Amino acid sequence: MAQNVSVSDEIADATPVCSAKGCRTAAIWVLAWNNPKLHTPERRKTWLACDEHREHLSQFLGVRGFLKDVVPLAEWESAADR
Repeated sequence: MAQNVSVSDEIADATPVCSAKGCRTAAIWVLAWNNPKLHTPERRKTWLACDEHREHLSQFLGVRGFLKDVVPLAEWESAADR
């Protein structure tokens, strides 16, 4: 059975959202991290965060020694385009 998808649903799906559990707010921060037990030093995994959850997610990664950088999403995307 085909599912109807509206244009607004497609736009919403394209908008990056916060990685905090249950949050659907648009993301404006990128938290770059890696787990040194699993990843090479240069590898960066990312979580996205809204303003409300940026500090909480940063602390979660930071206490584990995983957090490497926090940058605005727009800056991260422009760096990726280079």
